[in-house]
Amino acid sequence: MNFMDVLPRALACGLLITLFAVSPALAAAPVAETTGTRDVDSGAATLLGRVDPNNEATRFFFEYGKTRRFGSRTADANAGSGANPRRVTARVEGLEPDTRYYFRLVASNASGVDSGATRAFKTERQPLGLQISAAPNPIVFGSPTTVFGTLTGTGNAGKELVLQQRPFPFTAEFAQVGNPIVTDGAGGFSFPVLPPLSTTQFRVRTTGGGQPVTSGVITLGVAPQVRTSRRPRAVRRNRRARVYGTIRPSRVGIPFEIQKQTRRGAWVVVRRGLTRAGADDTYARYGKRVRVPRTAKYRVFVNTGGGDLVSGIGPELTIRVRRR
Repeated sequence: MNFMDVLPRALACGLLITLFAVSPALAAAPVAETTGTRDVDSGAATLLGRVDPNNEATRFFFEYGKTRRFGSRTADANAGSGANPRRVTARVEGLEPDTRYYFRLVASNASGVDSGATRAFKTERQPLGLQISAAPNPIVFGSPTTVFGTLTGTGNAGKELVLQQRPFPFTAEFAQVGNPIVTDGAGGFSFPVLPPLSTTQFRVRTTGGGQPVTSGVITLGVAPQVRTSRRPRAVRRNRRARVYGTIRPSRVGIPFEIQKQTRRGAWVVVRRGLTRAGADDTYARYGKRVRVPRTAKYRVFVNTGGGDLVSGIGPELTIRVRRR
């Protein structure tokens, strides 16, 4: 065999080797790997995985749920089109505390779909917390109210609570009032409160084992009970009528105002005075005569100045101007 016979074969073989060396890698279905989690708390977690796009534009998402059938998934995200595995993550929120969740990574491109192994994690317990309120607040002296709220967190159902109170001037220690109650299935509760004698602070506390949880403090305002009468109920124009009544509990020497409602709905002061002692120490009295230029509504405002009672307002009464 001479040189000219060997040369074409050598050239052909070299060309094939060169073409093979420079030809691009073939695209293929992606490879998905579920690797774990991080930043897990009582209501959220970051899911971790790796995706090899295998030289083709690839998308990925995580499936997750409280069973191996999942039920939820993250939004699609881009994993690129490279030839090497890359790390991918997704943050999931709105999870339930102290609950086991299952998840896996799913990747797809034009060549196929791949799913990583199913793995699991457990959310953290949510610390207990107490939110409380009172309604009505403020109340009129002699009226009951209700302290209610919600115990949140892991294990909030069927938890025993007590109501504590501290009357004005709020210098004594909180003391339990009434009997303990148990939260409902959602952690809700309510305490009926008998009529307090003065403005009082309340709080709610857990009992039993473990570190007790205490709510913030709410202040229940108690306003004096203002009773109002007028005599007569109807007068001639610009004649006078007497507005009078009582306040309970007794507060002697505190300011009161007789107010009239204008045609625009505002309340203006027409007379002022100080309360006087009643027939006994359970109530105080007040009274003034007012000029009545037109039919209007009247009321009495009692300014307690704060302290053990908040200011109070009596009922609205109409004094009419009668025709001659």
